[in-house]
Amino acid sequence: MPRLKAAKFDEQLTLVEHLDELRNRIIVSAAVLVVACGLCFWQSDLLLDIANNPLPHDINGHTIKPSTFGVAEPFMSTLKISIYAGLLIAMPILLYQLYAFFLPALKPTEKKVVVPFLIMVPVLFIAGVVFSYYVVAPAAAKFLLNFNQEQFNIQVRANDYYGFLITTLLAMGLIFQIPMGVVAVTRLGIVTPKQIAKNRRYAYLILAVVAMLLPGTDPVTMLIEMTPLVLLFEFSLILARIVGTPADQASTAEPEPPGTPAS
Repeated sequence: MPRLKAAKFDEQLTLVEHLDELRNRIIVSAAVLVVACGLCFWQSDLLLDIANNPLPHDINGHTIKPSTFGVAEPFMSTLKISIYAGLLIAMPILLYQLYAFFLPALKPTEKKVVVPFLIMVPVLFIAGVVFSYYVVAPAAAKFLLNFNQEQFNIQVRANDYYGFLITTLLAMGLIFQIPMGVVAVTRLGIVTPKQIAKNRRYAYLILAVVAMLLPGTDPVTMLIEMTPLVLLFEFSLILARIVGTPADQASTAEPEPPGTPAS
């Protein structure tokens, strides 16, 4: 019978059983991904309406519809959006399959540290995608499409727009993992929260460069993207101080020397 539940820490598995478990989890993940993508392709009309929503409105108040310039472009654009949306929907199950495969290698004490991370990673990713969809993408599309609009016959190509939208959503979803990255380097003892806070100005410079490299390199979009990055960085410092470093935990766990017996 295929193994779907995570093995226990003290459960001994042979190499063949590990490979069999890996195969089963890959099959389950692929099946879930195919079903999710198929569902998105089935509801492609609704999906495309959602994807087109960040575009500006025309003079009649209707959302601009992207244009296609090739015979296969309508199908390929719909397929691209369906695959990425299906990946986003299937992400919780895919993460669970990955977590369940590596779970036996973790000690019970290590699980207490890892589980909150596994919960926060998809939550922060979804938060970044939602922020990008409702704030970053509409502002970037409005600014870029209205820039010198009197000088151009502006048409939005479907393939280019959907690629821009997907890249923006994924980039912001990954950027929102900053708290997990900061906590990870402090928990590993690479740096301390005090050292990061002391070099805050260099961190701000790096965040500004990251915001500049994200899709939509106009000043308005860069400032919009820079704001949550700074807030996430400051939240990361607070979280890192709460979690602490290995040295902090070692000092608190160290037993106190026995007192001098009374004479």
